[in-house]
Amino acid sequence: MVTAAAPTPKRSKLALHHHHHRHRPSPPLLPGLPDDVAQLCLCHLPPSLLFSVCRSWRRLLYSPSFPPFFSLYALLSSSPDSIDFFNFDPISSKWTSLPPHPNPPSLQLLIHHPSFLSRHLPVQSLAVSGHLLLLAATTHNLLPALPRPLLFSPLSNSWRFAPPLPTPRRWCAAGALRGSVYVASGIGSFFSTDVARSVERWDLKPIDGGAWEKVSGLKDGRFSRDATDAVGWRGKLCMVNVKGDARKEGLVYDLERDEWEEMSEGMIGGWRGPVATMEEEEMYVVDEVTGSLRRYDPERDFWEEVTESNRLKGAVQMAAGGGRVCVVCSGSRREIVVVDVVASPPRLWVEATPPGMEVVAVHVLPRMSAPKS
Repeated sequence: MVTAAAPTPKRSKLALHHHHHRHRPSPPLLPGLPDDVAQLCLCHLPPSLLFSVCRSWRRLLYSPSFPPFFSLYALLSSSPDSIDFFNFDPISSKWTSLPPHPNPPSLQLLIHHPSFLSRHLPVQSLAVSGHLLLLAATTHNLLPALPRPLLFSPLSNSWRFAPPLPTPRRWCAAGALRGSVYVASGIGSFFSTDVARSVERWDLKPIDGGAWEKVSGLKDGRFSRDATDAVGWRGKLCMVNVKGDARKEGLVYDLERDEWEEMSEGMIGGWRGPVATMEEEEMYVVDEVTGSLRRYDPERDFWEEVTESNRLKGAVQMAAGGGRVCVVCSGSRREIVVVDVVASPPRLWVEATPPGMEVVAVHVLPRMSAPKS
């Protein structure tokens, strides 16, 4: 048996110093004020100022109890069968990978398949009630990859499983409206008319996790041909099956009446690229051909121009929040174009992805909370 040597006086002093250093109380946020009162004062300051002044304010900025600022969440890819989840903090200008999700590492979400080299296989994700939801994707066998969607909470910095879908699917219409997730149409393990016409809803509010429930279905399966964004706007869910094509068809789901109706002529006419809403109140579209960013005016049933830029040409996906519109373009998937639509005139800049990574999708959500030290 080996007997541990007795600590020398020098080691004892060092250990005592480290013990006291670890347990030394943090300095007050504002001298002369209790921290809870100081926090009420500091929450009115710009996050960039809190970040730059001192360490205690910086820790407060990322604590779960402090009002979060908006940041970017992106699905990034470095190969045809890899998806990584990252957060971009606009205050520190740093990319951080999200914690590993609970799906087995052997499950790969396919972006390109050897039999369809020119086709981009969709990985469908949503921002809903301050969470990131991974909803639908495709496996190597061209089957639905996610029988149970995955939900990430920035507040707890953790993943959990959503309730299992009654019919796991891919190439569906998916969107969020007033705290609920909607999945419409799509294809399961094989094509089914019942699935192609079905619409399921999951409400995130129940503490027990809730379950998917059926709502009013579609009259046919025309939305099962490809992945479609269903955009939540003022109590309605809007979706178009072919964004820029003259043959496109649009539907609007009215939440209060639980009914589907044809989209208005002006709305569908200007739906010429990816669409997103700001807090489900203001709807924006990027014309994928001209690079024009437009805002929808429901009174005139018209899309009015906000700004135009060559950088926005080829737009394939977008997100909005906190006064910013964030756009992914097919020409350069290694950058995200950001437009401040609150500024006058609108201000545009570009955020580069981590080296070697391309953007699959981007979302605007509250920043991640830092673990307690």
